[in-house]
Amino acid sequence: MTNTNSQYRHILEVKELAVEFHTANGRFQAVKNVSFHLDRGETLAILGESGSGKSVSASAIMNLIDTPPGYITQGSIHYRGQDLLNMSDVHRRDINGAKIAMIFQDPLAHLNPVYPVGWQIAESLRVHGVDKDKANQRALELMKRVGLPDAQEKFDAYPHQFSGGQRQRLMIAMALGFEPDILIADEPTTALDVTVQAQILELLEELQAETGMGILLITHDLGVVAETANRVVVMNQGEIVESGLTREVFKNPQHYYTRKLIAAAPGHLGRQGGATGLREGRDALLSVENVVKYYGKFKAIKGVSFDLMPGETVAIVGESGSGKSTMAKTLLRLEEPSEGKALYKGRDLFELNPKELFELRREIQMVFQDPTQSLNPRMTVEKLVCEAWKIHPQLLPRAKWKERVAELLVQVGLSPEHAARYPHQFSGGQRQRIAIARALALSPELIVCDEATSALDVSIQAQVIKLLSDLRRDLGLSFIFIAHDLPVVRDFADRVIVMKDGEIVEVGEVEQIFNHPAHPYTRALLDASPDADPDVQAQRREKRERERRMAVV
Repeated sequence: MTNTNSQYRHILEVKELAVEFHTANGRFQAVKNVSFHLDRGETLAILGESGSGKSVSASAIMNLIDTPPGYITQGSIHYRGQDLLNMSDVHRRDINGAKIAMIFQDPLAHLNPVYPVGWQIAESLRVHGVDKDKANQRALELMKRVGLPDAQEKFDAYPHQFSGGQRQRLMIAMALGFEPDILIADEPTTALDVTVQAQILELLEELQAETGMGILLITHDLGVVAETANRVVVMNQGEIVESGLTREVFKNPQHYYTRKLIAAAPGHLGRQGGATGLREGRDALLSVENVVKYYGKFKAIKGVSFDLMPGETVAIVGESGSGKSTMAKTLLRLEEPSEGKALYKGRDLFELNPKELFELRREIQMVFQDPTQSLNPRMTVEKLVCEAWKIHPQLLPRAKWKERVAELLVQVGLSPEHAARYPHQFSGGQRQRIAIARALALSPELIVCDEATSALDVSIQAQVIKLLSDLRRDLGLSFIFIAHDLPVVRDFADRVIVMKDGEIVEVGEVEQIFNHPAHPYTRALLDASPDADPDVQAQRREKRERERRMAVV
């Protein structure tokens, strides 16, 4: 089955691939007549939203589709001219991992929590015949190569002892054990902070330059595509709707779906009804004064102070561990503060007794990052929304509950008929709309959004930001918007607070922060944030290259 180089044009070629799943509701065609190719040293991005078929297509290449319920019903997949779909299992195992490797979106779910990381990397080598000592030596070399600090000491550490970015580096190390010809990266940076994301993308670029491997990048992030990809394939509802050189597709998209994705890219939407003049001659809705939070001897928040005006959106940005989510939970008394004050309409939230806090909670609501975890899967949408009135029965007579649920669902862009359904019957964006409807049920004045859009596809993200902006305009709501996605912040916020290591390093109006950042950390965050414009990304690469050359000199 060995082929010479003259017998194949591309290192990977997928032709007319079709995949269907057999479900209780009948057959579902997830991939329809998909064709693309990848060359050595090239990065090809498959771009699309959830359900577009991009990850199923990648799983078919690695033979990772569960059968049943999934079946490849048509097409061929050729690696170096060899048909993977008509290959023996033994031969396929020789290729998977060694010649075609894959890294996944959530490394914590793909690293075994009960084995040391060094052992796991070495295992990927041992299963292909490398003896134990050589496998351990190679695993240590790989850990050092992907930039893990103190690799020798961390060899026997466990996955939970690493940060998200470090765990992704471990997955990359595991995938690179045999210097594969092809690396499939399935949403490899979605859950990472912008600076860590930039580091991972730069690492992949360096490794590609060293080994000449082809990278198949599966993503819904247009900024990542603009930063890394030579060519792009756009998928929608299981089909390829457009393909071509990245710059050509981004600058002159032909298909309406591609145009919709690019138009929805955060940071390019324009200000979504941001309020002006909110801070002139008015009392603050919330004043935070020198808040400190200890966990044992660790100081997670270090004397944070800021205020929020009625109808204003203040974004708190920073990397994981900066203290932004701890700050939000402390304000809501989900965490108890160690020091400081939080004056809401003049009353200190930290001094309220349980009864007073219970009464005030209806005015301050929270929307969490993952609606799948924050919505009870055993309750219908109607019961989820009505739960607020069960807890605060004085707000609405029971006879009006059903009518009010219908009004709230319409308000967040859903249908009254959705009230009888369960959370699993909705998309991620729809579930987040349900979470927002539940928060609105108590007619709050302040909503805290903790990474409320970070897990959503780009067009759904744009819809949710538009919804929140409309609610702010129509209902006079105030928002504290916790995020690490700076382009989204630019679309939605009025002011920005930048946090690092538990303290505020910069605060200012949106335009000032984005156009004239004063602190080096703020500038680093902005520089690391991908832009959905290949020309902007090219300018950034040129700047980084000049800085590297100057550093060498």
